[in-house]
Amino acid sequence: PGLIHEIMRWWVDFYTKIAKIVTAEIEIDYVFMWEDMAFKTGPLISPEMFKTFMSPYYTQLIDAFKSAGIDIILVDTDGNAEVLLDLFLDAGVNSMMPFEIAAGMEPLKIRKRLGHKLAMIGGIDKREVAKGPEAIKAEVMSKVPQLLEDGGFIPTLDHSTPPDISFDNHRYLTDLLRELGQKYGA
Repeated sequence: PGLIHEIMRWWVDFYTKIAKIVTAEIEIDYVFMWEDMAFKTGPLISPEMFKTFMSPYYTQLIDAFKSAGIDIILVDTDGNAEVLLDLFLDAGVNSMMPFEIAAGMEPLKIRKRLGHKLAMIGGIDKREVAKGPEAIKAEVMSKVPQLLEDGGFIPTLDHSTPPDISFDNHRYLTDLLRELGQKYGA
């Protein structure tokens, strides 16, 4: 535990100094952090471990980012991190991605529980996109219009594009999302 705390203190100090230097010269829109701390059925660490080893350091670092004028704190984690979402929010995270559907990270369910506390990016099941236009349209229309209308959502795949998604299927998805974005002013 002592080593982990030492690493986290160093991490906060290092990135706080970088943020201070960079934001003196450049306006930063957002910070993007990768955590990949979950697998299909849940997180790799418990909420108690998160509270002990992450929360205090995340809070301190995010406070420094926000003091430097960076308002959007985006975390990328695959898998199902749902039991940690409130802890991320408490630490100051306000947006996440990719909302992996195979792991149960359904954006509509999470929006219903958290409201607009958390902006979301992703949530389109890559497995459905691989199946073709009918499956793509069903997947997209089941959630994207409602989430775009509600706001705080950027629709995209729930992970990087796997090789079983053809160029034509990806183009169909992109065209459909562009059409919906224009319709809902996104």
